[in-house]
Amino acid sequence: MHGLKTASCQSINLKGKLETFEKPQIMGILNVTPDSFFDGGQHNTLNAASVKATQLITQGADIIDIGAYSSRPGAPLISIQEEIDRALPIIEYLATNYPDTILSIDTFRADVAHAAIQAGAHIINDISGGNLDDNMFDTVAKLQVPYILMHMRGTPETMQQLTDYDDIVEDIAVYFGQRIAQLRSLGVKDIILDPGFGFSKTIAQNYELLHRIGELHYMGLPLLGGISRKSMIYKKLEITPQESLSATTALNIILLQHGVQLLRVHDVLEAKQLIQLFYTP
Repeated sequence: MHGLKTASCQSINLKGKLETFEKPQIMGILNVTPDSFFDGGQHNTLNAASVKATQLITQGADIIDIGAYSSRPGAPLISIQEEIDRALPIIEYLATNYPDTILSIDTFRADVAHAAIQAGAHIINDISGGNLDDNMFDTVAKLQVPYILMHMRGTPETMQQLTDYDDIVEDIAVYFGQRIAQLRSLGVKDIILDPGFGFSKTIAQNYELLHRIGELHYMGLPLLGGISRKSMIYKKLEITPQESLSATTALNIILLQHGVQLLRVHDVLEAKQLIQLFYTP
């Protein structure tokens, strides 16, 4: 069996060490919300979240992505303070007990991002690409931490009405180009790109993006693929998110074949097994 290879890309400074992504990294999802689409309410106490995080780390997660505000359509609005109050206890716990693990805060709010980084997180993962908080890019520049720039149009409430593209991949590339230029002008050095599967895209558009995602490598930045248990899988197959692990694994293989450098997943063990199967030591 021939091993797969990630596409060459800019290295990212993580906690003072350069990550070159010669092997894909696995980002394990930790939702500390009561209402996320797949695991809402399962990990929204510190004890439950710490148990789940320990499991993800033990199974091989390189990064833990902590989300305290559900981005699913129809999710209730919560205050900035409530989002901070949900996120900080688990960040502080993990920073103390697992100091070698990279922590990411999944938020589109600059104040939440700032508080999380001060508490021990290392990466800001923003689904809105800076569009939902005018202070986000300045905050990232001030903090000088890696920033995951995702493609989305509108808000989680309106995004599925904003799916008209001339060319899905080219339009995403233009979006990225504009925002990368803004970030670079502010002095942001470390950027990871997430094309945003499931956000402002039809099911057909998601699959076109999946099969053309390699075209985004020309920007020279690491690409994150996040398709884990999403509606592009379970709606197409007419199953539930809980039944979609096998299909998720199949699509993650396609992402790896296209040289994606990071996989964002609910199921770390299965993703880790893919890496062990397809990437030579």
